[in-house]
Amino acid sequence: MMSEEEPLFEDATFYQKRKHGQWCAVEAPVMEGPVADTHAHLQMMRDPALSLARAGAHHVGFVEAIVDPADDGFATFGALPGWLMEAAGDLRRITSEPGEDVHGCVVALPRVRIAAGVHPHNASMFTPELEAALVARLADRRVSAVGEIGLDYHYDLSPREVQREVFRTQLRLAKAAGLPVCLHMREAHDDGFAILSEEGFPEAGTLLHCFNLDAAEVARWVEAGCYIAFGGPLTFKKADEVREAARAVPIDRLLTETDAPYMTPEPLRGALCGPAHVVWTADVLCDVLGAATADERRALLTQLYANATGLLNREPTAWQLSAASESEERAHA
Repeated sequence: MMSEEEPLFEDATFYQKRKHGQWCAVEAPVMEGPVADTHAHLQMMRDPALSLARAGAHHVGFVEAIVDPADDGFATFGALPGWLMEAAGDLRRITSEPGEDVHGCVVALPRVRIAAGVHPHNASMFTPELEAALVARLADRRVSAVGEIGLDYHYDLSPREVQREVFRTQLRLAKAAGLPVCLHMREAHDDGFAILSEEGFPEAGTLLHCFNLDAAEVARWVEAGCYIAFGGPLTFKKADEVREAARAVPIDRLLTETDAPYMTPEPLRGALCGPAHVVWTADVLCDVLGAATADERRALLTQLYANATGLLNREPTAWQLSAASESEERAHA
């Protein structure tokens, strides 16, 4: 009899939690195209390297790692090279030799980029010193977004006025750096949209993370040019309004994500979520949008992947290049 705690499965199989501490293997959906996870907290995974290897085994070609310096520090920046090196060995162990499988999708480690920003929960911790440290890290060429930032009126772990002030500050940082923003909005969409309208939506792009509301709410964000990311909630049995919202988003503005280790999609709720789990959401999104044949699914998945990489896997910004040049000059002075 296995313990109630989820085992660390060291293979590429998905497992469903059953009664009495049992775990049952579940066949993964077939991916006819590449998949992206635009929001994963890698540092929260029990084994980040294994999580990346499992993602690669399931054709997840891109992962955006979320870093909150107030909560996590900047450890991900230093740990990422080691995770990727270890993940390469894990991928060889849990799959056949990396390359193309029978569906024509590449089995390889995902490209990992970083989004850094102070979560609204931690807005009270946003000191001038933390802001300076964040700005310095935004100059890292691996950083491709500022986030997750925004407002959370559900938990109110920081005073709302402080949340709004810190949100404005980080929006301005993103715009100065030429980077897109990854938004966390919970029960605060009106205030968040108002602030963005006042400050101006970043030209580099705006990603609304973990959308779980209805089509009426998504409409104004789409009109403002935002990308809308859908994760586990899209798959939940009673979330018809979320699926209806997905149908209302232009196909070139749709994104897939996990929010790993949270928001595990059906049918695996109750298990820890990893970047690999994004394939379940992508599979449901194909169904929601009526992509029925293999060719239709391949075309849709390719579009979704292009949306993610076009937004989050760009070349370094002019600001980042300038910051790097200044840093090199100081080092040689």
